[in-house]
Amino acid sequence: MNKKMRFLAVPALAISAVAMAGSPAMAADATYSSTLGQLSGTTGTGTITLDVTGDKAMVNLQVSGLAQTFMDAPYPHVQHIHGGAKGTCPTTADDANADGILSTTEGAASYGGIQTTLSTSGATTPAEGLNLQLGGQGGSYTIQREITLDAATKASLEAGTAVVVVHGLDPATVTGTAEAFSAPSDLEPSLPLGATSPALCGTLVASQMGSMPSGGADTGVAQDTGSNTGVLALGGGLVLAAAAGGTYAVRRRANA
Repeated sequence: MNKKMRFLAVPALAISAVAMAGSPAMAADATYSSTLGQLSGTTGTGTITLDVTGDKAMVNLQVSGLAQTFMDAPYPHVQHIHGGAKGTCPTTADDANADGILSTTEGAASYGGIQTTLSTSGATTPAEGLNLQLGGQGGSYTIQREITLDAATKASLEAGTAVVVVHGLDPATVTGTAEAFSAPSDLEPSLPLGATSPALCGTLVASQMGSMPSGGADTGVAQDTGSNTGVLALGGGLVLAAAAGGTYAVRRRANA
């Protein structure tokens, strides 16, 4: 079996942002930032800053300490700006089935649907939300690029309900059992639940340039990852989807 990871970019299903009533508010020119909190046993960390001018935003996302590799290839992590909901991150109280893992669906009421995909390159629409080729690769990575904000994302920033979510849990640290991690994903049953569940989360807050407010789940600040269903399709010999009896192997970063 070829151990190299190959990806199929498959459009996400029903991951468009929650509809906003009336004319969307324009995000004021400002710096929006957050320190991302940990979910479901994540040991990683992350910070994000968006310097917004008009409909343009300079993104600076720094992530470290997440699950690093899968089958000798970088572990793919997707991340998004969610909005249109409570503007908070989920807590253990939202773990409806008490399996120790906050799934994407369980967190949706808090952070809402995908509005902007924080891709490493190319498009940033919700349709790219589960495109692993455009996700962060490995346990530590940086996304620094200028993107165009749509009306829904700008409205969420203005309203204080824009939330950043990074997906992809580490089976070595997850609070749920191995069985819970490898259970069918709520987004795509052929994948393990842990691979598609939120790992880091934080609400974007307007701040002075250079300021980094805390927005982690343990501070009560959260957001919605999108209650929608999507498809993460992994092609070739990739067996990250172990729910049907396959195997997967994820190695943690030795030094975060």
